[in-house]
Amino acid sequence: MDNSKIDEPAKAFQANMDEIENRQRIIEETAKKRGISEDQIAMFRRFTEADENWHRAMKKKLMRKVDFHLLPLLILMYLLNFLDRNNLSQARLGTLEKDLGMKGTDFNLATSILFVGYILMQLPSNLLLTRVRPSLFLGGAMTIWGVISASQSAARSFGGLVAARFFLGFAEAPFFPGAIFLMSSWYTRGEMAYRIAWFYSGSSLANAFGGLIGAGVLSGLSGAQGISGWRWLFIIEGVITVAVAMTAALVLPNYPANTKWLSPEEQAYAQWRLVDDTGEADVADSISVIEGVKMAFKDPRLYMFTFLQHISLLSQAFQYFFPTIVKTLGYGTIETLLLTAPAWIATFFVSLVVTYTSGRFADRSYHIIVLMLLSVVGNIIAVSTLNTGARYFAMFLLPIGAVSAYQIILAWVANSFPRPLVKRSACISFANLIGNSANIYGPYMYPATDGPRYLAGGAATAGVAFLVAVMALVVRLVLIRDNKRLAERDASEPEASAVNDPQAAAIGFRYIL
Repeated sequence: MDNSKIDEPAKAFQANMDEIENRQRIIEETAKKRGISEDQIAMFRRFTEADENWHRAMKKKLMRKVDFHLLPLLILMYLLNFLDRNNLSQARLGTLEKDLGMKGTDFNLATSILFVGYILMQLPSNLLLTRVRPSLFLGGAMTIWGVISASQSAARSFGGLVAARFFLGFAEAPFFPGAIFLMSSWYTRGEMAYRIAWFYSGSSLANAFGGLIGAGVLSGLSGAQGISGWRWLFIIEGVITVAVAMTAALVLPNYPANTKWLSPEEQAYAQWRLVDDTGEADVADSISVIEGVKMAFKDPRLYMFTFLQHISLLSQAFQYFFPTIVKTLGYGTIETLLLTAPAWIATFFVSLVVTYTSGRFADRSYHIIVLMLLSVVGNIIAVSTLNTGARYFAMFLLPIGAVSAYQIILAWVANSFPRPLVKRSACISFANLIGNSANIYGPYMYPATDGPRYLAGGAATAGVAFLVAVMALVVRLVLIRDNKRLAERDASEPEASAVNDPQAAAIGFRYIL
């Protein structure tokens, strides 16, 4: 009898036990280093030893609670965030420009000035987020931007509108990266892409409903109580925002360790999942803000992902002129606003599908490349013909490609930076800060004088979209190299190096490609 065959199951069993013990030790050392209590570490030990069926049931139970308490409110908040930011494009189809004496590139300036305030407040606001409860911080920021959004209705001059838009950007700055950061404190890297898709769907829904709301308000309330339709638009949407913000401050969860609607076991398991996924749980005071910022700026991947996010946002500059571009099809104001909705509803459903497959197959780069090539095709069609059917089809491809790809990029950024929490917050904020600077000059790609084809803007956007696809491939190749280095480190260096060095990725960590 061949004894080697008899020994094979025993060797496999021993290897599996060794792997569990090693994994357990690394998790425990990391947990102790981050100040997690002994009681929770004891639970961590039990979680590590549990079988797959137990984990499946526990994960399902936990995710059902987290998704229910976190996602619907964040989606609604982002819908209103984008609606308040982008309602200027609907107001333009009313009497906004006439009433405020706007001409030339005044509308472009009013659009881009928001992002000057947005960028100035971006990094400091999100570093503060790690020291303030997210529910209060995000709810408070939302209340302020809702008030400012409604106050745009009181503008009596172009200068007044520009001032309101600047402070609107200042107040909106904390929300988007803060929400991404909050989600990354609850979900593993494999779960982030699909959740971000649902969250970012708020922008697609805002564009869809924004057109419908705009059509209703401009047609039904124009002149009511002696107030122009575009002023009513700002008032109504601003008041809704403030009402939701007050609810968010009371309902929005914070971190797993201090969430009351989770049992102690569920709190511990929520943290254990993050430790098991990346080697570190989210502990807000594990390192200082200064240390976290230094760690972020020393990571070369930050600049690579920041450039990718920047050009991705630049490829979406058409969003702020979408109703104007659709109006080149030759329809009236109300019909134009109604025609904007189908493209964004289609984008909503496509984004859910592609982000699900992105998470399901642990792929980011190939999904981004294919989607951005769709955007390239859409831009080429839009500038190549004045045929109504072809141009309307192109207007579906523009957001389906660029916006859906951006959702995957957001997930890629959020889960490509190992914890600690403060470093991840700084990385997300910096990438969003520099990324959104594209919205300062992007609006000038579509001056009114270039209609109806907008040849220069469309051609430039097609080129930028292609660059995004190329950059996604470059990032993939860089991360393949980094993963090889991590594998070599895991095989050759003492495991303690990944625990004691706060900048080192945990044992077993690999970047998603």
